[in-house]
Amino acid sequence: MALLPTLFSASACGGPADAATSAGDLTVMTWAPSGTGSADRPGMTALADAIGRDVNTKGGLNGRKLRVLTCNEHNTADGATACAQQAVSAQAVAVIGSYSQYGDRFMPILERAGIPLIGGYGLSQPEFSSPLSYPVAGGMPALIGGSGRQLVEAGCKAVSLVRPDTPAGDNLLGYLANALKPAGIKLLDVKAPEQSSDYTPVARKAIGKDEAGNCLTSALGAEPTGNLLDSYRRLGPRNTRIASVIGSVQQSVVDSTGGDSGPLAGAYVTGWYPPESAKTWDSLRAVVRSDAADGRSIDVSDPGVQTTWVAYEVFRQVADRLNAAGRPVSSKTVTGLLDSGEQVDVGLTPPLNWGTTNMLPSTESPRLVNTWVTYQVVKGGRMTLQQPGFVDVRWVLTGSRPPA
Repeated sequence: MALLPTLFSASACGGPADAATSAGDLTVMTWAPSGTGSADRPGMTALADAIGRDVNTKGGLNGRKLRVLTCNEHNTADGATACAQQAVSAQAVAVIGSYSQYGDRFMPILERAGIPLIGGYGLSQPEFSSPLSYPVAGGMPALIGGSGRQLVEAGCKAVSLVRPDTPAGDNLLGYLANALKPAGIKLLDVKAPEQSSDYTPVARKAIGKDEAGNCLTSALGAEPTGNLLDSYRRLGPRNTRIASVIGSVQQSVVDSTGGDSGPLAGAYVTGWYPPESAKTWDSLRAVVRSDAADGRSIDVSDPGVQTTWVAYEVFRQVADRLNAAGRPVSSKTVTGLLDSGEQVDVGLTPPLNWGTTNMLPSTESPRLVNTWVTYQVVKGGRMTLQQPGFVDVRWVLTGSRPPA
């Protein structure tokens, strides 16, 4: 799958509300926190840089340089604000594949400037409600709802949700409850600090009496989940089954916790995309292994990296279609095409469509158009598909009845 072909049209230069390509570089931005601890996603900005270099070494965009700006969001509201303001000052055509829990701060800034957000990680509610947000995955709502359904099918009788003691963590509880309620499964909410070297009290509460049918699902992030698993292993439960969501568990976490001999052996994992080992990621692997990566290590199993790749692929297709139609590539034309109801299919998700008829019937999350997840299981030390294809959890996210 070629990334961002060079056949793009030029257009007249506009202001921040219609940043265009004619007067110099075509500018996009990707941001993520770095140097903060558990929230770090440096692979997302590293990949964005690599994509820019890969495109430009192949001739750029119709002879113009793809200017990829990256920004350290620092996992703070002020950091998110600063990154968004930088995108506006640079007249970015789009913000692509970024990570921040402070959507209430950055989305209004992008909205005033008319800059679309394509493929945000999905941590904050505005990413699923702003008319200028185009999420490529269902964010944490789809993951945690999907994890609940995966655990129902696994025969769990009680589920403990270990999640951060934050507003974003609070939102997860309702989605998991919707998934478990039809099966009458008991849900225990276990709040945990975002960062800790010892999660023993948290693990002990989640394990409880370690009865048959007891299950634990983690939504803490990769580093904290690794620390949680250390505590889990020391406690040595015999009956409690482990589950998690992608981002809290990925292949690197499986490897670092002992692989097939570690606590994640046989664990259930709900993801947005196919496993990292799937051939559909070959184009991503090629860029990561090329000189464009500038020697930086980029974890292809990181869902932030994967989301960034999918988001840039969406942008590629949109720009390609605009070029084919003889239209300029600008923030205004990009949003216009995305809003038109045309499907965008990059082969790593079900076809994406942000037209009004495809919106989620939810006042809180109408932009959550991709309600599909994958069920994975750790087998032989590798994350593999538990069943082929995608599972639609749309009914969980709307609070409606499960399909017959």
